[in-house]
Amino acid sequence: MPALTAEIRLVVGLGNPGADYVDTRHNAGAWLLDAIAAERGVELRPEKRDNAELGKFRHGGRDVFLQKPLTFMNRSGQAVGSLARYFKIAPEEMLILHDELDLSPGVNRLKQGGGHGGHNGLRDLINHLGSRDFFRLRIGIGHPGNAADVINYVLKRPSADDRAAIDAANRDTLAVMPLVFDGRIDKAMQALHTAAPVPPEPDDGV
Repeated sequence: MPALTAEIRLVVGLGNPGADYVDTRHNAGAWLLDAIAAERGVELRPEKRDNAELGKFRHGGRDVFLQKPLTFMNRSGQAVGSLARYFKIAPEEMLILHDELDLSPGVNRLKQGGGHGGHNGLRDLINHLGSRDFFRLRIGIGHPGNAADVINYVLKRPSADDRAAIDAANRDTLAVMPLVFDGRIDKAMQALHTAAPVPPEPDDGV
């Protein structure tokens, strides 16, 4: 089987804009994008053309863009599609960071393609890009156990233990991002998917 490689030119952190949403589970993708930007010394600045915050850095002789849409989650594809058309970035050159109900907090997974799984941000991306071939970094946030509770769940803050687990998994992800930017996606997957999960710190007195 051939090695999975890609030239990632755009990394997008999905979330909802505004102070009311910044710490909610649905913004897990934006949390990781902020961490990548901080590690790379990139300042994300508002970009009117795409209605997003945007920054970039050089890697391997090319520009890598970091984008955080300023639209609400279900309109994420507008910002991404606008930037992709302007810079001629193909879906398979994108990495989308997003929250994932089907993974537990503390578990992050990298994949290419697939459906939207009911995620409104991914749904809008697929509609605007006309493709499912972008890469995804799925950030586990857990599931409330009942489909009727999902909307309320993703728009609330995680517990302290869950946030600690998500942050630990995001640190593991930061460690493999150099492989991603080098185009060695298969190696990044192997490293990330075999990383030992970090247990949450004990809650004293409970």
